[in-house]
Amino acid sequence: MELNSIKPAAGAKHAKRRVGRGIGSGLGKTAGRGHKGQKSRSGGYHKVGFEGGQMPLQRRLPKRGFKSQTLKYNAEVTLAALEQLGLDEVDMSALKSAGLIGQLAKVVKVIKSGEISRAVKLQGVGATAGAKAAIEAAGGSLA
Repeated sequence: MELNSIKPAAGAKHAKRRVGRGIGSGLGKTAGRGHKGQKSRSGGYHKVGFEGGQMPLQRRLPKRGFKSQTLKYNAEVTLAALEQLGLDEVDMSALKSAGLIGQLAKVVKVIKSGEISRAVKLQGVGATAGAKAAIEAAGGSLA
């Protein structure tokens, strides 16, 4: 194989439609736009969602809800997950490497869901009141 013999795969390239280039092309005169009307004019079209002057659907429906953009930086870890993890010292990097929280997480909180029996020391990780009590009852601590 040589550089001057390289060709694209068959059917990968196709000629662009050239409109308005005479009768013989099949796309002469009106260039496939038909006769008259807004769609035949240059620059003539309506905006997305336009319904001919009728109140558009996106304006007829009520505005509802809100999705916080900061949620992706918050994460939760359960007591059951900490138990399964099997580490004595738990911090953000340990949780990220175990795949318990996302890589974007900046704030992590342990929630009371499940049981914990091993002593776990939390570093830079928050906990709810119930989770804190459960961790301390198992001999762990929060830093």
